[in-house]
Amino acid sequence: MANKDLRTWIDEVQAIGEMQHVKGAEPAEEIGGIVDLYQRKMGNSAVMFSEVPGFAPNNRVLANILTSVPRIALTLGLPPTSSEMDLISWWRGYMKNAPTHTPIAVNGGPLLENVMEGDKVDITKIPTPKWHEHDGGHFIGTACIVVMKDPDSDWINFGTYRVQQHDPKTASVMISPGKHGRIIMRKYHERGLPCPVAVVVGAHPAFLMIGGLEIPYGKNEYDAVGGLMGQPIEIINMPKTGLPVPAQAEIAFEGYIHPNDTVIEGPLGEWTGYYAGGQREEPAIRIETFMHRNDPVLMGAIPAVPPNDNTYYLGHYRAGAVWSQLEAAGIPEIKGVCAHEAGGSRMWLTVSIKQLYGGHAKQAGLVASQCLAGAYTNRWVVVVDDDIDPHNMNDVVWAMCTRFDPREDMEMLRGGWSSHLDPMCYDGDTDRRNARLVIDACRPWVRRDSFPMVARSSRELDERVKAKWAHILPKGV
Repeated sequence: MANKDLRTWIDEVQAIGEMQHVKGAEPAEEIGGIVDLYQRKMGNSAVMFSEVPGFAPNNRVLANILTSVPRIALTLGLPPTSSEMDLISWWRGYMKNAPTHTPIAVNGGPLLENVMEGDKVDITKIPTPKWHEHDGGHFIGTACIVVMKDPDSDWINFGTYRVQQHDPKTASVMISPGKHGRIIMRKYHERGLPCPVAVVVGAHPAFLMIGGLEIPYGKNEYDAVGGLMGQPIEIINMPKTGLPVPAQAEIAFEGYIHPNDTVIEGPLGEWTGYYAGGQREEPAIRIETFMHRNDPVLMGAIPAVPPNDNTYYLGHYRAGAVWSQLEAAGIPEIKGVCAHEAGGSRMWLTVSIKQLYGGHAKQAGLVASQCLAGAYTNRWVVVVDDDIDPHNMNDVVWAMCTRFDPREDMEMLRGGWSSHLDPMCYDGDTDRRNARLVIDACRPWVRRDSFPMVARSSRELDERVKAKWAHILPKGV
């Protein structure tokens, strides 16, 4: 059975009524402007643009892809009726078991329907929007995967990095320090060698999900996607670099990043909600092969003021992954984790615990701030008692206001792993670290038995009142 692909996903989304079709929007302002309005409220439909002026009428652009719980659930193979807690629980289980399937090479696939090499390469034939009003160019890669191979082993790595289109045969890639793609590229360049690279634009959104996660160093993301989708990924090897790409992908190109070969890149409105980083020199991809399916679909995951298509789906993953990693570190009685959308699902973590001993809350907060799933660009970790719903920010802020003593319950950590996309990193050019706070907003351990009682009905009284008076109570209580 062939892999599910982006077109399978589109059909599934249309079947549940979550696809809006738009014809005739132009790519310089209107496509990005429409997507921006859709992203301001999570739960809006995915948007498919066709008949883009200046391009082949059947070349399409898909955006606002993972901004609803039903669409995220479909991507994971779950029922579209799944809840946010179902998604968090799924990721928690996935991170514990981490199922994998090794990809399999096939002789062909839809991606080979159109193959261009040499002077025939022209990535500008794909309708690539200017996603934000003040962007410095057209970014063909926002929901892409960037594939590389470690020169010292058989490790194939891919990650979701931003890729800007510059001319028919040139793109650029921006990869933050510490990311695996940056490490691999540096290995080639330190030896004076060009780094082979392949960029895939338009694959099943499961690839985007895995490309944005903290898969451990040395592990193959294709194995992880296969585990997520329940079958091996069918791949073909690109003709020049030999790098594997999904056989059912919509668009792909390959080439080389040569040492000290850069172009001016950016700016791009990013997932933190700012044009952080501005314009700067970034590695150039000199493209040698370009291929696409008939009537290709460019898929975009557009960073912007959170929550956005680039970060919303990450909140459920990050909550489940941090929860799993806290338990793996031996932290007991974790009752819930929230990676809040306002921080791009990275900068704010709330951890709920049932306190068992003095220092338990601070231990949980410090580990959450530095574990693999929580460390990158984190700014706040707030630990609360198990009577606080970590997803209810009103309750979280209430706990911070009434159970937090700044003299004892705050730890500032300096020199954390960050990025120049973080507007408050130390120095976007030379020092891309940041500082972060761990807040203990739990009842003080030494006063836990004498701390004032909460002025709220007990759960038992709630249930008795609901059973008798449900017909007059507000919906959702």
